[in-house]
Amino acid sequence: MPKAKKPKQPQIPIPVKYEEMVDPSQDLRLNKFLANAGVCSRREADELIAAGEITVNGVVVKELGSRVTRLDEVVYKGQRVSTQSKVYILLNKPKNCVTTSDDPECRRTVMDLVKGACEERIYPVGRLDRNTTGVILITNDGDLSSKLTHPSFMKKKIYQVWLDKPVSIEDMQRIAEGIELEDGEIHADAVSYVNEEDLSQVGIEIHSGRNRIVRRIFEHLGYHVHKLDRVYFAGLTKKNLPRGRWRYLTEQEVNNLRMGSFE
Repeated sequence: MPKAKKPKQPQIPIPVKYEEMVDPSQDLRLNKFLANAGVCSRREADELIAAGEITVNGVVVKELGSRVTRLDEVVYKGQRVSTQSKVYILLNKPKNCVTTSDDPECRRTVMDLVKGACEERIYPVGRLDRNTTGVILITNDGDLSSKLTHPSFMKKKIYQVWLDKPVSIEDMQRIAEGIELEDGEIHADAVSYVNEEDLSQVGIEIHSGRNRIVRRIFEHLGYHVHKLDRVYFAGLTKKNLPRGRWRYLTEQEVNNLRMGSFE
């Protein structure tokens, strides 16, 4: 009998990295330096600084707002922190997967899915609920992460929503015109049925970055969200990217992100 062929192992593509082009003597806030180095977010960096876990040139620094240059010796957990090449990864997040770098309950995380993608310490930008699927960006670009997750970030996000029952035309109109939630009014920039033969599937375009905003809109109107899929975020889509798979961003996509040249 002929020998069975061994299945080919999937090849990990060569990482696409982008160097920082900055003057090493130019000063910047310590929390920004740590975020740019991929240690953590700026908010988390402030917590590390306040807790006395960061030293600069051998001295513990606890003052928020402290400034350093890339020539200073910044140390965290006994290791010198240095700025890294920037890596940008797009993941089509599956269900039953949490958007965190480390889960105390040992559930599968988005970081498990991109394990081995690069040597740099990367982390997800923002959050998707455990059972929400779709586009998520993973990077070590602290500046970009802060910009994309800030409440003032008013760029377009598009979701496809599966509900427990048909959505009435009256409720579609209410979503478009605006409804009052516990944290203020919200309206969709566009809302439509995905399929005229199945009115329980809705596409919604929204600019708000409020937590669980799409689920809360439909729950407020008496619907239960069976499934939620983010199909567009920060100019990025999941086109040609199967569920649970990832890819590096192209140079053009990175440039668009850095310049904010997307809707």
